[in-house]
Amino acid sequence: MRCPFCNEASNRVIDSRLSREGLEIRRRRECDECGRRFTTRERLESVLPKVIKHDERREEWDRSKLEHSVQKACTKRPVSENAVQRLVDRVERRISELGEAEVATDRVGDAVLEELSGLDVMAAARFASVFREFASAADYDAFFATLDDGREDR
Repeated sequence: MRCPFCNEASNRVIDSRLSREGLEIRRRRECDECGRRFTTRERLESVLPKVIKHDERREEWDRSKLEHSVQKACTKRPVSENAVQRLVDRVERRISELGEAEVATDRVGDAVLEELSGLDVMAAARFASVFREFASAADYDAFFATLDDGREDR
């Protein structure tokens, strides 16, 4: 691992910790050349399916896109960064457990909506408005009605 400040390859690990429900190792490192400290994260690389977009294009799985869309939906909501990361972890796990080579964006979006609905209803509504392309207030009414129906079933 090269130092992000001086690009030197020699550094040492100062501290290692498990994080994210034991799925990731966080390492604090110190550069032997410049003495600055930085953090690296190790995670088991899982093979995730390609994503089939609405226009039938195929793209490689990109965790950062998923993180960005969830973070955008959670802007100015009482949702911590850790909660967002755990949500993205759960969605990735669900998608990888499908065991499919390709997955449609609709399945990914539905998984995110299900997770977000349990975390923050308003963030879920924001996400749904973009994901399902809401065009009117009736679309929001229908979304909240499905949430209410899901709660009554419990």
